[in-house]
This record gives sequence, structure tokens and C-alpha cells, in this order.
Amino acid sequence: METDRRIAVMIDADNVSPKYIKYILEEIATHGTPTYKRIYGDWTQPQLASWKQNLLEYSISPIQQYSYTTGKNSTDSALIIDAMDILYSNNVDGFCVVSSDSDFTRLVTRLREDGMYVVGMGEKKTPRPFVVACEKFIYLETIADESGTAEDAPREAAAPLEPTDKDTAWLRRAVRKIIMEISDDDGWAYIGNVGNILSKRYPDFDVRNYGFHKLTPLLDSLGPFEVTSRRTSNPHVLHKYIRMIPEVQPQSKMANGRKRRK
Repeated sequence: METDRRIAVMIDADNVSPKYIKYILEEIATHGTPTYKRIYGDWTQPQLASWKQNLLEYSISPIQQYSYTTGKNSTDSALIIDAMDILYSNNVDGFCVVSSDSDFTRLVTRLREDGMYVVGMGEKKTPRPFVVACEKFIYLETIADESGTAEDAPREAAAPLEPTDKDTAWLRRAVRKIIMEISDDDGWAYIGNVGNILSKRYPDFDVRNYGFHKLTPLLDSLGPFEVTSRRTSNPHVLHKYIRMIPEVQPQSKMANGRKRRK
């Protein structure tokens, strides 16, 4: 099972706010069990003082790395070295690298070359090369907005956000292409397969980015698609399928003319 994965969680304190730590650990629990929880930074610097209570509460091990030269980030090197040590220990099945810094792109690529499952987490400002290097990339703003903050007053569940054409244009094209590739003779494609391919091709694809919790309602909201359910051998299980809505071909002028003469 996916939740049985042993995952090393490695956090770049210089590029992540402590307000996200609760959501990071909740999210990683859906991907596996965090067996290492380490955070890297120069803890002599006053700007990292706000992390102290979070480290105690969530049992995260702080790794001290002095900034030997102004303007140089030595934290990155310490995290990379530790990640390679953990890789060769053969004690984990995957890594979660939490940072918005593209300097970790090569590390993630190397870990995946060795068969590791790698989840990236960072803010929406994260450079694209780091995002696509990960098997799955999750935006911190998305998981924080979904859960709400501790200071939020209790509120009723909000309706899904209405995706804008700008947000969904690329998704509509991507889904159409996948359906064309994997559909049966009648044009139907199993939604589970569509979702798997979307996640592989676009590591930062997440239905929560569009205000949904499930893939089917999101696809159903895109417009030019038709969704249906099919029964399986188990009467309690339904499989969802999707296809492009067939276009109605307009009649030719010649055909219309013949009809009028009749």
C-alpha cells in the first residue's frame, strides 16, 4: 500500500514558513509514513526563531548549518548530503523535499533515478524545473487553503470554486488528448486511468487547485465532456467513464436545399 511507504521528510527552513508545517505533515501521511523528519537552517539567525515551538510539537530534528559566507546558502548542501546518506542506507522508500528553491532539482532527479518516490512541496513561486522533476508536487497554499488556518472561525463547507477558462484551458486540452489516446471504440475512457496519466504528465496537477476534492466533479465541470457510471461485478462499486461530447455536424447547404424542394 502507498501509505506503507517509509518517507524521509527534509525541509529547507530558509524557504518555508512554519505556518505550513501542520499541513505538510498531514499531507505526507497520505503518501506514506515519515521515518525521518529533518529541517535545515542556520538556527543562530533570529528569523528562524519562530520554528522552535513547531519543532518540539511535531518532533522534527533541526540540523544546524552555519552560513559561512554572506549570500551563500550552505543549507542546501547539508540537506543534499544527508539525503544521499539516507538513500544509501536503504531505510526509506521515498523522500519529501519541502522547498521553493530550484537548487534541489538535481537532487530530486538523482533520487528518482535510484527508484525513489519523491514528493515535492513548495509555494506557487517554485520554479518549474523543480516542480516537474518530482513525481508529485503539492503547492503549500493549496493544502493550507483547503484545511483553513487554526485562527479561522468555524464555517460551513464552501462550494467548489468555479474554475475560470484561463485556469482550465490547458487541462481541457490535456484531458481531450488523453481520452483520444486510451478510449475504447465508442470513445469512452476510464476516469481512473485519465487521472493517473494526468498526474504522471503534470506532477503539480491537483484537483484541489481548482476547488474540488475529487477528479470526476472537476472533469464534469470542464464542459465538453460526458461522464457516465458503469456497474462492476461488485454491485456496490461503480466505475466512472468519460468521453468527449460528440459534435453535431451541420447539414450541408445542398442537403438543406433538397429538403426545401420536397
